[in-house]
Amino acid sequence: MDIVGTGFLARNLRPLAGRHPETVALAAGVSWASGTSDADFAREAALVGDVAKRCAADGRRLLFFSTAATGMYGLAEGPGREDVPVTPCTPYGAHKLALEELLRDTGVDHVILRLGHLVGPDQPEHQLLPTLVRQLREGVVRVHRGAARDLIDVGDVITVVDRLLATDLRAETVNVASGFAVPVEDIVDHLAEALNLEARREYHDAGGRQHIISTEKLHALVPQVAEMGFGPFYYLRILGAFSASVYI
Repeated sequence: MDIVGTGFLARNLRPLAGRHPETVALAAGVSWASGTSDADFAREAALVGDVAKRCAADGRRLLFFSTAATGMYGLAEGPGREDVPVTPCTPYGAHKLALEELLRDTGVDHVILRLGHLVGPDQPEHQLLPTLVRQLREGVVRVHRGAARDLIDVGDVITVVDRLLATDLRAETVNVASGFAVPVEDIVDHLAEALNLEARREYHDAGGRQHIISTEKLHALVPQVAEMGFGPFYYLRILGAFSASVYI
């Protein structure tokens, strides 16, 4: 596998570099759901188009990482599914959906993975858990009422990617998530207790509710997912591991 990118996801994909030689993993571009400019979106669109052309010329499969988060599925009725039309509810979600459509239009062999919220050591400071830890340290945590997030360990994502690519999957979109939406208040409670931090909470009504992400297709394609511990308490294990990696 050739890996395009040097960030959090790209670094975690490195153990697969010696596998799936027919695949190029595009793990670069916009990873910040808020505060991203039109110029950033345009640069990622140009990158996707360029990598797709190269893959088509070489006869290789392009692995593209999209999102299964609120921006994509926040307006969905019921669990967010890959096989029904979606209406993104944020600029980030609309951008990722547009890139999916751009990729399909190129005709290149491809796999699109819509990811839940990745959790792991040394993840970018702007992502959810590092942001919550920073706010806990500062003494004020901003919580969107009713918000929930599907958390998934980045190591588990890499395992799923490896198994999906081994099936010779083509022209498919797959949600890669735990399938369980955790209230953000519960995430804050766990982090505060694990890190022995106290903070005042400010509640806002701006956040969209995270609907459950359907993992039916993922389970059908990778039956081993049933043995990975996904369930209503899965998040406690990965939050425990994340908390242990945080320097106090």
